[in-house]
Amino acid sequence: MLERRVLYVAAFVRAVTTSLLGVMIGVYLARQGLAMGAIASVVSAGLAGAALAAVAATFLSDRIGRRRFLVGLAVLSVLGTVAFAFSTSFVGLAVAAFVGMLNGMGKDRGAALILEQAALPATTTADDRTRVIAWYTSLQDLGHAAGALLAGLPTLLEATTELAGVGPYRVTLLGCAALGLVAVGLYARLGAAVDAPARVEGPRLTPKSRGILLKICGLFAIDAVAGGFLTTALLSYFFFERFGTSQAVIGALFFGARIMNALSHLAAARLAKVFGLVNTMVFTHIPSSFLLVTVAFAPSFWVAALLFLLREGLVEMDVPTRQSYVLAVVEPEERTFASGITNLVRVSAWAVAPAVLGAIPGAESMVVPLVVGAAMKITYDLLLWRAFRGARPPEELGRA
Repeated sequence: MLERRVLYVAAFVRAVTTSLLGVMIGVYLARQGLAMGAIASVVSAGLAGAALAAVAATFLSDRIGRRRFLVGLAVLSVLGTVAFAFSTSFVGLAVAAFVGMLNGMGKDRGAALILEQAALPATTTADDRTRVIAWYTSLQDLGHAAGALLAGLPTLLEATTELAGVGPYRVTLLGCAALGLVAVGLYARLGAAVDAPARVEGPRLTPKSRGILLKICGLFAIDAVAGGFLTTALLSYFFFERFGTSQAVIGALFFGARIMNALSHLAAARLAKVFGLVNTMVFTHIPSSFLLVTVAFAPSFWVAALLFLLREGLVEMDVPTRQSYVLAVVEPEERTFASGITNLVRVSAWAVAPAVLGAIPGAESMVVPLVVGAAMKITYDLLLWRAFRGARPPEELGRA
């Protein structure tokens, strides 16, 4: 189906730029002469813009139309990225980051993802929904991996051209804007199949859907706070602090991790066909948490790296299955709201996690956060299985 192919390609392109910018923004701002506090403020402005767009997508996009909203998001991203490339003042950079929704986290979790997730089920059958979402999330992770590698472009341009200072970074930013124009063209090709019926009164939920989402969001918050202890930045710090690993080796390790994530999404779709969505979510996630604990006590970097890669091959199997499950247990016209609210809960919980982490005794060594984060994730898995093992999506109702 054309709409599905367009959403796949658009997600990959956006993931490339998101990952590239996430790696590059801090250095670019430092080259502009900004101090750490100012850099953090500019990054925060970009994340604030992304969060506001996610809220708007959740509550307004079905009135406006998902196609129009996606095109508008892509246009704003292009304009903001171009402005960011040419701004030199702190205020100009912060405003451009806000308008462009520049994501300093380096992972795509914004408004476009909310709408694409909500639209994908309409491009396939209920029985094939999980496989379609698995391909979507796999392409995102491949895009994140490619973007991380492309973040070395400024260094390459500086070594092979006459560009110096912020020049190579500005050229790379303009390249990201060009990719944004590709996304605009892709979204413009979408058909009516991606749009949900507009509701003048705004998103409503049936009592059944409301009860399901309340429980799911509460559980997702536990998982997301635990995930906030285990961000890429903090795990990178763990490998550096514990083993003295170089930045280049850590970068290669996380490239491998993104590849493992991408492959695991496709494996999860196959497992879900046999064992069901909830079972696949829970019983792949629990072993990944135990592996994380072993990473904390590994005797050498190479042992820790192997255990970490094994963990990454399991930890995101719940991503496509979780997304598929949420979209399956609500009504079709509720999918934008369900996708939006569950993503907003996760993003908000991630924001809380660093403050919680700072209050944990012994957090400086990162061993305690790894263990606590793993324990919280196991608790989430068990609670999720207890709450939803009997609530099957439509395609599983006929199974024994």
